Amino acid sequence: MANTKSEKLFAEFPAVPTEKWEEVITADLKGADYERKLVWRTGEGFNLRPYYRAENLEGIEFLASEAGQFPFVRGTRTDNEWRIHQTVEVTDAAAANAEALRLLNSGVDSLGFCIRKADLTAEELDTLLAGICLPAVCLSFCGEQRAHVAELVLAKLEKEGVPADGVHLAFAIDPLVEGLAKKGCFCSPDGAKCFERIVALIRKAAAWKDVRIVTVGARCFGNAGSTIVEELAFALSAGQEYLARLTDAGLTADEAARALRFAFSVTSNYFMEIAKFRAARLLWANIVKGYAPAKECSCKMRVHAETSRWNQSVYDPYVNMLRGTTEAMSAAIAGVDSLEVTPFNAAFATPDEFSRRIARNVELLLKHESHFDQVVDPAGGSYYIENLTRSIAAEAWKLFLAIEEQGGYAAAYEAGFVKEKVEASAAQKDKEIATRRRILLGANQFPNFTEVAAPEITMESVERDVREGNVLNAYRGAMAFEKMRLEVDRSGKAPKAFMLTCGSLGMARARAQFSCNFFGCAGIRVIDNTFFKSLEEGVEAALASKAEIVVVCASDDDYATVAPKIKELLAGRAILVVAGAPACMAELEAQGIANFIHVKSNVLETLKFYLKEMGI
Repeated sequence: MANTKSEKLFAEFPAVPTEKWEEVITADLKGADYERKLVWRTGEGFNLRPYYRAENLEGIEFLASEAGQFPFVRGTRTDNEWRIHQTVEVTDAAAANAEALRLLNSGVDSLGFCIRKADLTAEELDTLLAGICLPAVCLSFCGEQRAHVAELVLAKLEKEGVPADGVHLAFAIDPLVEGLAKKGCFCSPDGAKCFERIVALIRKAAAWKDVRIVTVGARCFGNAGSTIVEELAFALSAGQEYLARLTDAGLTADEAARALRFAFSVTSNYFMEIAKFRAARLLWANIVKGYAPAKECSCKMRVHAETSRWNQSVYDPYVNMLRGTTEAMSAAIAGVDSLEVTPFNAAFATPDEFSRRIARNVELLLKHESHFDQVVDPAGGSYYIENLTRSIAAEAWKLFLAIEEQGGYAAAYEAGFVKEKVEASAAQKDKEIATRRRILLGANQFPNFTEVAAPEITMESVERDVREGNVLNAYRGAMAFEKMRLEVDRSGKAPKAFMLTCGSLGMARARAQFSCNFFGCAGIRVIDNTFFKSLEEGVEAALASKAEIVVVCASDDDYATVAPKIKELLAGRAILVVAGAPACMAELEAQGIANFIHVKSNVLETLKFYLKEMGI
């Protein structure tokens, strides 16, 4: 028999009070400001402390619940068996069916069919689903004429007499979120016709236990640059409006809640994303409870997750594999119901067999090698993540209430509130990327110096699609840097930046590394050098390289003498740049040295300036 005795480990060691930790930290800071140095000011509207202790769990009410218990913070199930999802584009039913069967034999157990035909017939649907064992697979449908497709699918189930528990279905019907985000308005005044059709579909699907007619497409917020709190608050607000409209139309709270599914994006903000899904279940459970459902299980949130497209880059694209892996880990640990990893090349090409195989293998490895499916809510009890969950829930609830005060999601959206909030957050992220306060590996930091854009990377894939009107515009955070670099790659020129290292060896190398990364982000070919014993030697080598930019890399103390000398030796034959922001900057500027790069530079605008100087 297994030993179930509970022991308190390390009890023989005396507890160290928080005051003692704070004393040591204060001493180590040596007078530096505690708040500025150690407190993380998140973009989500709250601060995070440098560490958390058991005392920080006081007052968190949801800690007493277990997985499968209201309010479902720890999960809606007592297992962590999420579904591995991949989407199949449907232009030809037979070809899509062959692809679907191949995916099912490769480890996928959740299929998404994105219908690209405006006139799908019942016969084509039969072809599409041929050979697929419905009880074993989750199916979802998106794309063209979603309500029409839903009617076809439900008619097929009725015709074939599929039992109540013989199917797991979801449809991406979503006039509130995706509809408004794409069109800015309903298909009819107040969306009356849309909701009449949704109610009819829900009633028709009542014969089966697991059919979700509506998918709240919250991923459109994250992929347009929203914060995590905004994505969650807007999704909850839309979900609440669906409940209100559907119950007003005569459905019970249970019928309405069980017809909803939520689809979120997952960013690389690892711990924050884990907490987001936990907070989402908590808040949604309480929203549904307010409608007094007959069964508590109606308060469970059905969650589909998709790794972020906003994070992806077209340069150094294999980094997207790493992004997708950490994002998938966040979703798996958080206990989502299904998960799709975006193929690493989706930003610039039609995903091929290799990229799609790598995408699904991420989830297969998380399950079969790392056993993430064998532990329910491993983050539960973590002082840090429990506090993150509480903070995200609190901020999302504040925003949710602000939307409700405006009359609900649709009213707030039509008033421009949602677009304004998302675009403000996106602009802040763009600023952080331009100044490297937010790192996108391979784009605005640590670029691959030797990489030249592949032929399949087009200007269209790096330019933001900005549509006018009250609509949300999806984009990728790296686009501004990518567009700049692609212009260099396709310019027919090969601009070069030469690192003239001198003075103190240690500082010269550090500054050269910084400068190589700086200029490499624009596709400028960097010529690094270990060290020059004399300025004359360095300038001679710089001119011999025919570099358009010469970056002097030395210590702050050296710049007052070496920079003017190098300027004199160059005699205007190259652009002189000083790496750093030395105390003598004003002196150097007075001598005609105007170009400096440092950690506070706006990297994007600075690089654009130098490219313009070089005629690109």
